[in-house]
Amino acid sequence: MDTEATGPRDLAIELWFDFASNYSYLSVMRIEDAAERLGVRIVWRPFLLGPIFRALGMETSPFVAQQQKGAYVQSDMARLCQKYGLAPWAKPSAFPRSSLLPARIALVAARKPWVGAFCRSVMELNFSRDEEIDSPEQMTAVLAELGLSPEPLITEAQSEPVKARLRAQTEVARVRGVFGAPTFFIGQEMFWGDDRLDMALSYAHALQGRAVEPGSRRSAGAPPR
Repeated sequence: MDTEATGPRDLAIELWFDFASNYSYLSVMRIEDAAERLGVRIVWRPFLLGPIFRALGMETSPFVAQQQKGAYVQSDMARLCQKYGLAPWAKPSAFPRSSLLPARIALVAARKPWVGAFCRSVMELNFSRDEEIDSPEQMTAVLAELGLSPEPLITEAQSEPVKARLRAQTEVARVRGVFGAPTFFIGQEMFWGDDRLDMALSYAHALQGRAVEPGSRRSAGAPPR
């Protein structure tokens, strides 16, 4: 699996996301522009929320299991899509959608320059166009639209080594304490939720040129001064 490490001086933000997660959708759609403005590098970490939820004793998303929370999320997403200039929100006809294949492709592409564009296209397919995302035909169309050769990428994504890497990456998420998506890490500092994206980026930016002693911990809300 991708073992690329990030530390407090690295100015990298790790984005842990799931293509089935509506709040991941919001962050994926805006993180590249926001990170570029601050000079922060992005490390893309696709994973699967399903195993995380099961490890926490949940069989599905709390947005499905809890009716009141599910209703609130629809209103919240409508407001946030309007705020961020995204397509008007409509409740997906299927939620959460299976997202194994795009997650595996994103894992293969994690260090490629087109990974952000690919992730945005898949998120739009799911949450803006309300279409399924977990078939070779759909991913072929997405990759072709990006000017890529779909067949070798899909073949690699469906290989056993890549399947094992995604399982391993999801386990890393669990071990590091991830319980939802999106989750961001700056070194060992964890920030959870789309509404923490700007805080996480500001925290990473504030570390530029600053020495942080090994083993020191700072509050996520208080970047070094």
